[in-house]
Amino acid sequence: MAKKKVSYADDLRERLRDPEYAAEYLNAVLEDEEEGVDVVFLLALRNVAEAFQMSSVAEEAGVNRENLYRMLSREGNPTLNSLFAVLKALGLRFSVQADKAA
Repeated sequence: MAKKKVSYADDLRERLRDPEYAAEYLNAVLEDEEEGVDVVFLLALRNVAEAFQMSSVAEEAGVNRENLYRMLSREGNPTLNSLFAVLKALGLRFSVQADKAA
């Protein structure tokens, strides 16, 4: 029997449906201290939102779908309230920790 081919994008979306995996994925992005991490984070959050269906996430977050796409783009500049609403819709939240290396 031939093995079904799965694209990287489809495999990633499947894994991102697990909130624990999604949290690790987003935290890995935030650990990168390179310039532009804000854009990379928004694009990674978009991947998570797409895994959960953008229209469902938009509805749960109280934003329209087009605005959600715009917010989670390279040019996106969401407010903290919008960002928190999207994270909550995905079953995630921000957490701040002390930097033990400092």
